[in-house]
Amino acid sequence: MAIRARVRAPELVGKGGWLNTGDKQLSLADLRGRIVVLDFWTFCCINCLHVLDELRELEEKHRDTLVIIGVHSPKFVHEAEHAAVVDAVERYGVEHPVLDDPDLATWKQYAVRAWPTLVVIDPEGYVVAQHAGEGHAHALETLVAELEAEHAAKGTLRRGDGPYVPPEPEASDLRFPGKVLALPGGGFLVSDTTRHQLVELAADGETVVRRIGTGSRGLADGAEPSFNEPQGLALLPDGRVAVADTVNHAVRALDLAGGEVTTLAGTGRQWWQGSAVSGPGREVDLSSPWDVAWFGDRLWIAMAGVHQLWTYALDTGEVAAAAGTTNEGLVDGPAAEAWFAQPSGLAAGLSTTADRLWIADSETSALRWLDADGVVHTAVGTGLFDFGHRDGEAGQALLQHPLGVTALPDGSVAVSDTYNHALRRYDPASGEVTTLATDLREPSDAVVADGSDVVVVESARHRLTRLRLPEEAVRVDGVAHRTRRDATEVAPGRLRLDVVFQPPEGQKLDERYGPATRLLVSSTPPELLASGGGTGTELGRDLVLADGVAEGVLHVSAMAASCDDAEGVEYPACHVHQQDWGVPVRVVAGAQERLGLVLA
Repeated sequence: MAIRARVRAPELVGKGGWLNTGDKQLSLADLRGRIVVLDFWTFCCINCLHVLDELRELEEKHRDTLVIIGVHSPKFVHEAEHAAVVDAVERYGVEHPVLDDPDLATWKQYAVRAWPTLVVIDPEGYVVAQHAGEGHAHALETLVAELEAEHAAKGTLRRGDGPYVPPEPEASDLRFPGKVLALPGGGFLVSDTTRHQLVELAADGETVVRRIGTGSRGLADGAEPSFNEPQGLALLPDGRVAVADTVNHAVRALDLAGGEVTTLAGTGRQWWQGSAVSGPGREVDLSSPWDVAWFGDRLWIAMAGVHQLWTYALDTGEVAAAAGTTNEGLVDGPAAEAWFAQPSGLAAGLSTTADRLWIADSETSALRWLDADGVVHTAVGTGLFDFGHRDGEAGQALLQHPLGVTALPDGSVAVSDTYNHALRRYDPASGEVTTLATDLREPSDAVVADGSDVVVVESARHRLTRLRLPEEAVRVDGVAHRTRRDATEVAPGRLRLDVVFQPPEGQKLDERYGPATRLLVSSTPPELLASGGGTGTELGRDLVLADGVAEGVLHVSAMAASCDDAEGVEYPACHVHQQDWGVPVRVVAGAQERLGLVLA
């Protein structure tokens, strides 16, 4: 058994208090004798949502020895609101205690640098492992089993029920709905995301006509289908409805007449680096498709999980990556070279913008579009860490984590500006951004109804809200924000970057087909890096920061592949560990000359 360093775990503190504990305030002393996994997450982060799903099986299997604690550490201002955290815990089915840490106090105590990060604490209260990013479920399973055996033998393991107390369920026809589609015959189809169903509503937007889906997580086709947190909806030319079945990593199709569901694309498995990026839809893995839209001659898919746009051809059944490099950020240009950050809303333009596919790029708080020539443009937004609520000329206007975009009849677009609780409008003719409505609770989508109304999904109010399109937009005082994370101070000139990866116990680097690691480095602005950018196979690199650039963001993407290293196993299981970091940096004379990031 490996000898581990023993570092005492800092106390868990958060001004927002505890959720899912029956109002009990927990401390590390309360958890002594249990294996604890701290999951540092924030609810805007698609990688964090992936990790929530990765942890479900581990949580269930070791429920009498393991306690998972979610430490909610916000990026956006809205995520620091306690009520928003309460909503997110229910929305994403979090079945363990959650500490609301709006000031990032515990984040700083544990020296966390990325969402998501997992920290393992042994039954005696010592930190024994840290993992950043996704793909660590197998390593955690191995470590938890090892800790169980070790501390059972020492007499320091305490079994029994954990501190989780489920909240009381609330009755409503919809529960955190995601997207809405206006049906050809009147009425609306809504993705009732938290209940894993589609709901058809009458033309009043309130009366339930029927529910589609069992209401339990699953991936089953037929007359009694099952979904897993479905989101986007789009009408196909053959009359069926395409459904972005997000957590199933699949695109489904609903026959409106008969209610039967089939799977168009996806295998139920999450796409990882090295997986196929084109081929028969049912044979290619996808990653958290969040929205769908028919544009041109095919279905476009907002692949939030890998920061790309994909397409599905209805005639051939083929899928293909169409835009984005999988790097997270805001870079315009030819589709194959563009960068996105969790694209979450799509809409084909109307009228004068019929040749544009509009994109709500949530993590960059941006409105973007793809033109008919395959070039990506940005209308509103500047990058990963700037956001707010500011109207006016589009170049200086600000949004906050928009999830939906809606084409309006005059060629302009409405943006569901989710974390600003507002509906915004961008007019390509004038280049101006205005506010159509405020006091909407986490709007996530909208559709035009009867030519002059907009029906908005108020996700956190669990309803559809009908608004009259105003002739003059609402005016608001402008507010600008930056991420709540502190910038890392680094010295000018040479900067050593090291990504730390140690294969989990019982695994080794998978070098059968070449290098087992990959590192990609870039910056915003690009001028921040004089040298050291680009892709390589070593997890360490010497960077040189340019003179005259005082601050910016280093974008670091790391991947490592490891395989089980057991004797006599002919076909060892292999695992991919990956994480993207956006590290805000400030250049200060005399500051640190090394930047260390922990992958595992």
